[in-house]
Amino acid sequence: MFKLNLYILKLNRFSGEKMFSLSYTANEMPFIFRKFIWLRYIIFFVLGSLFLCCSEKEHLPDPINRDLPKLKIDGKITALINYSATSYFIYKGEPMGFEYELLKKYAQSENLVLEVIPIKNMDSVFVDLNNGKGDVVAANLTVTIDRKQEVNFTQPVLITEQVLIQRKPDNWAKLSKKAWQDSILKSPIDLVNKKVVVRQGSSFYSRLHSLSKEIGGKIIIETVTGDIVMEQLIEQVANKEIDYTIADKNIALVNEWQYPNIDASVSISLDQQIAFATRTNADSLTMSINSWLIEFQKTKAFTILYQKYYGNQKQYDKRINHDHYTLTSGQISSYDELLKKYAPVTGWDWELLAALVYQESHFNNDAIGWGNSFGLMQFMPETGMRFGVDSTSSAEQNIKAGVKYIKFLTKIWEDEINDSSEIQKFVLASYNTGPGHVLDASRLAKKYNKNPYLWKDVGYYLKNKSKPQFYRDEVVQHGYCKGYIAFDYVNEIMERYQHYKAIISTHQE
Repeated sequence: MFKLNLYILKLNRFSGEKMFSLSYTANEMPFIFRKFIWLRYIIFFVLGSLFLCCSEKEHLPDPINRDLPKLKIDGKITALINYSATSYFIYKGEPMGFEYELLKKYAQSENLVLEVIPIKNMDSVFVDLNNGKGDVVAANLTVTIDRKQEVNFTQPVLITEQVLIQRKPDNWAKLSKKAWQDSILKSPIDLVNKKVVVRQGSSFYSRLHSLSKEIGGKIIIETVTGDIVMEQLIEQVANKEIDYTIADKNIALVNEWQYPNIDASVSISLDQQIAFATRTNADSLTMSINSWLIEFQKTKAFTILYQKYYGNQKQYDKRINHDHYTLTSGQISSYDELLKKYAPVTGWDWELLAALVYQESHFNNDAIGWGNSFGLMQFMPETGMRFGVDSTSSAEQNIKAGVKYIKFLTKIWEDEINDSSEIQKFVLASYNTGPGHVLDASRLAKKYNKNPYLWKDVGYYLKNKSKPQFYRDEVVQHGYCKGYIAFDYVNEIMERYQHYKAIISTHQE
């Protein structure tokens, strides 16, 4: 019967013949034809519904095939992470954040380098994940049934709940606690006919829809795009730009420290799981994170890390009010303008020069280091004299001399190496341990049939130049060297450089 129906439909469409005479009524039609017409309408209805459903739902691209084994081959894992006061930020030149530090510790446990990409739009974060822009999402994500159809979730990082963010009355500080509490909403039921602003793709949006049904009254939901983060909406409540939003309690409590005129006491949900997200075909990575996280959450180190970001108001206040808290100031250091001014001499991005200065002196021009090294660039006295600076030189003089020295080191390598990013690593290693030891490592690489102008190969020999079999080799001219210090130095600066670039580009957009 099903094939016959399709045949009749096809015949009717292409022959131009009418299936039934228009003079027939439904009652006059034979039973089988009446049944066929109803079946046809049902099929059209079902197919139409499916079409609408599919057209309205934005499908994710198929996830790329890059699980933990491939990450280990590459040697790195990339995190799409929230640029926020708790997840990830730069403070006094150092990357910090609860989720960032968690993933950093996990990456170290797997001998992986953690690369970080700040999320610019939460609406497309799962698309970016599946396309391979990142391997894990760390964005204080609530685990929901709908999201579990799109991504894998790890072991919960935190358990929290969703709370209403509202504003206390203007004169709340002069009122008793009971008096101002009586003037604000006390229950989800009070949200009937109130406007609440949330991101449409957030778990808050679906929760408000469910809550509206539960309380038997309409909640007016106004939505914002994915480039507006939770903290921005909380700030808008505090600044009287909007009246209500929803936040996770762990984030809300931290923001109450910054905005004492907001209230986050009204819960609108049961406990919610916060977790990292991975691709649906990244089972090995998900299981690896789970195994590590379950054990780490049992340690004192996890408790200390949690308290650092969610339990220490004094440290939070100190951070957010600092000139070099990039989330608000956009500044890495007091010397950003000088670094931008002189970086072109080196051909480097100024953020790379800043990463070097942080590594050397933590942006302290008065710093005196081992061997009486001095200033922002930590010149040794003999080298400093060569380039016209000493311990009394100003920050600008120190930077100006530093870029001249970097230019000098660059000339050693630029005729042999075409890749500027490779040259930078050789120069950084030379800056730390002297060009002689790096040249020795290059000669060792050549002797052992490796590329003498590729940092991956040369770095290996530099790292091992403290071993007799290498520093006593006949091609070595400068002897013993704790090259592993220089090797780590290069990696740390290049990693910090990526953080600085990512943060600065986020502020510029």
